[in-house]
Amino acid sequence: MSKNIHPVFDKVLSREDKEKLLNQHAIVVWMTGLSGAGKTTIASNIAKQLNKLGYLTQILDGDNIRTGINNNLGFSEVDRYENIRRISEVSKLFLDCGIVCINSFISPTNEIRNMAKEIIGEDNLFEVFVDSPIEVCEQRDIKGLYKKARAGKIKNFTGIDSPFEIPSNPSLVLNTADKNVEVCVQELLEKLLPRIKY
Repeated sequence: MSKNIHPVFDKVLSREDKEKLLNQHAIVVWMTGLSGAGKTTIASNIAKQLNKLGYLTQILDGDNIRTGINNNLGFSEVDRYENIRRISEVSKLFLDCGIVCINSFISPTNEIRNMAKEIIGEDNLFEVFVDSPIEVCEQRDIKGLYKKARAGKIKNFTGIDSPFEIPSNPSLVLNTADKNVEVCVQELLEKLLPRIKY
């Protein structure tokens, strides 16, 4: 037994044991893109489709992360980095449980996304760039966030006064300006199923 490992972990079931029980391979699906691009909509729809097919999933997004584990973080560059770091660590725990973890976060820079890959493991992360021009995102702006950002009421808003870097090598690009939700979900499902089938 390694001196660096707590004795209790010798008795903990492995990821493989849990994947066998769930009859699925775990993966982290990381959806990145501008606010309003369609990340959360696609995430909820793909989770429903996978559930129908018998796969266990967990969605992580701003609603269940920012109101709970990360409710002490703001939107400064330092806080955004810490936000994604914590999300990555939580994702890794779901991964170790054999679960398909579906993440929906702007995660605007290559540096932040690379940090997530390092924590989760590149082989365990399926990066989806949900691609939509900012003009289209603003048209879909139900919460009025872009309007507030342009009026100076929200600072460091991605796409307005904070940059979004297009992912250099995503696993999949979904163009939500030209394709509807059903088509995007089907495209993602086709790529994902071979990865999670046991």
